[in-house]
Amino acid sequence: MQPRRIEVVRTHVLEAPLSEPFAWSFNATSVRGACLVEIVADDGTTGWGECYGPPRLNAAIVAAFRPLLIGGDPLATDVHWLTLYNQFRDQGQKGLVVTALSGVDIALWDLKGKLLGAPVKQLLGGAFRSDVAAYATGTYRRGTGEARDYICDEVRGYVREGFGAVKLKIGFGVEEDLRLIEAVRETIGPDCGLMLDANHGFDAIEAIELGRRASRHDIGWFEEPVVPDDLGSYEEVRRGQPIPVAGGECEFTRWGFREVLRRRAMDIIQPDTCAAGGLSECKKIADMATAFGVRYVPHVWGTGVGLAAALQLLAVLPPSPPRTRALQPLLEMDRSEHPFRQAVLTQPIEHRGGRVAIPDAPGLGVEIDRGALDRFRVGEAAV
Repeated sequence: MQPRRIEVVRTHVLEAPLSEPFAWSFNATSVRGACLVEIVADDGTTGWGECYGPPRLNAAIVAAFRPLLIGGDPLATDVHWLTLYNQFRDQGQKGLVVTALSGVDIALWDLKGKLLGAPVKQLLGGAFRSDVAAYATGTYRRGTGEARDYICDEVRGYVREGFGAVKLKIGFGVEEDLRLIEAVRETIGPDCGLMLDANHGFDAIEAIELGRRASRHDIGWFEEPVVPDDLGSYEEVRRGQPIPVAGGECEFTRWGFREVLRRRAMDIIQPDTCAAGGLSECKKIADMATAFGVRYVPHVWGTGVGLAAALQLLAVLPPSPPRTRALQPLLEMDRSEHPFRQAVLTQPIEHRGGRVAIPDAPGLGVEIDRGALDRFRVGEAAV
């Protein structure tokens, strides 16, 4: 194969207003945004990635990465990852530097797969599965209406669609949340999985009380019960109530998750592939989790590019523990309003009866609709 080099690194900052704002425990939004990363080799082959978090800030950091990438080997994913991380690590061990690095890394893996004619899952070591069960994420708060009424209507729709599990947004007060949990469990029935996500809306005392009282509703996990930078409270919540504790969407790199795993602060870790370091780093985190016997369920909340990256990673997660009827990982499918989530792809990623096929085409296995980028772009591109 003729040696290739990286010729272009550009970002596409996308944004679209929502028909109705929605809220979670500590914030609200009236728009959806994204920063997509495009990396082009000198033969014209293009790879795509996505950064989680504030799009314009991610784009600015990717622009700072650009001189260190241009002219480099597009196949050298680990070399680029460590070069960028080491260059910025003094102020970039967590947060936006790593989210921007994640988008670059995903784009490089997509580019590598296309150059080598293989899906990312093959390059990462081979797929243990060709499809994956998905759970529905939504149930955000609206500005009008009775929350229990519209949330129960929403989850009823997910069950009709074929999802085997749903995740409920809580963190609005212990008593209010408990009433909602009971109503949702009654709505979806005993056979549908139910998980809770507080978006770190509680302190440890509240989280322990809620977990003890909600456990009778057969809860799969209690996600982000407390603020992400307080692992001591995570440990308290894990010890103090019976529901498995999940978290990690706001944690970064193997070094951040090393501490989570060493302290046994979580039963289930949820790195976001577009935030925690990209495919290169999340594969390392997943291997560490296997060594500690901790489950790995990636956080996913972006466009179809991030969804495709999560699927490629989910394909290679090993059965843990290995057994005849192995426990399989789950895909998070955000069902809240997002005007360009699937529009950026020429072929949307959809579920069938609550299961999603993992793409087999080279790279991430998806193609970008440039017309959609033009419609939703609000920043950069012509680089």
